[in-house]
Amino acid sequence: MTREQAEADFLKDVSAHEMEVLRDDGVYRHIRFKKPGTGCMHFDLVTWPGYLAYSGDMGCYVFSRLNDMFEFFRTDREYLQRDGLQLCINLGYWSEKLQAVDGSRHAGSAKEFSEEKFNRAVIEDLVGWIRGNAYRTTKDERRELWDAVMSEVMGADGDSGGYRKQAAAHDFSHFVNNDVGNFYFQDFWEHDLTEYTFRFVWCCYALAWGILKYDEARKGGSE
Repeated sequence: MTREQAEADFLKDVSAHEMEVLRDDGVYRHIRFKKPGTGCMHFDLVTWPGYLAYSGDMGCYVFSRLNDMFEFFRTDREYLQRDGLQLCINLGYWSEKLQAVDGSRHAGSAKEFSEEKFNRAVIEDLVGWIRGNAYRTTKDERRELWDAVMSEVMGADGDSGGYRKQAAAHDFSHFVNNDVGNFYFQDFWEHDLTEYTFRFVWCCYALAWGILKYDEARKGGSE
């Protein structure tokens, strides 16, 4: 999904949300966003010196970096808005500042196993090896190797954490011929096979949007 589509989907989710300021005392804040009459997709932003806590339908996340965490989440706004986006998120940098992640129903992580990235890594390693050893292997040998990988690695039983598929890749070994010996996935552990969870991405959009709405309200109130 493109950034433009992800942003558009989020903005649709919160199109009817209203902001309620429960506390606004320097860096001590409690700001609530929800659609009147329902708690669907609601979220709260709570700050105190050095911390921000996000809580709502998409879980609970605690960040720490600057004394005023609203200021921290504003830092990418001007730069990224030049790309034509309304909301500016920095998943990599922001996730580094996580102190706690919702673990009530999940493993407590901002990232999760990506089968798409796993499949891409398997194909890239396999194709790279085949091309590098094409002069030492026959077409039939390469086909047998390809079929074995598709069956034993790509076709391995899946699970939510991707452990069985990754184990299948790490354990895979296939004899090709006496010249090249066995093919195996060398240093497969170096691949990043994770992606940010939908819940965490939504939370980051909520942070950017919520702080933007807060700033707009403060600016309007001061005029």
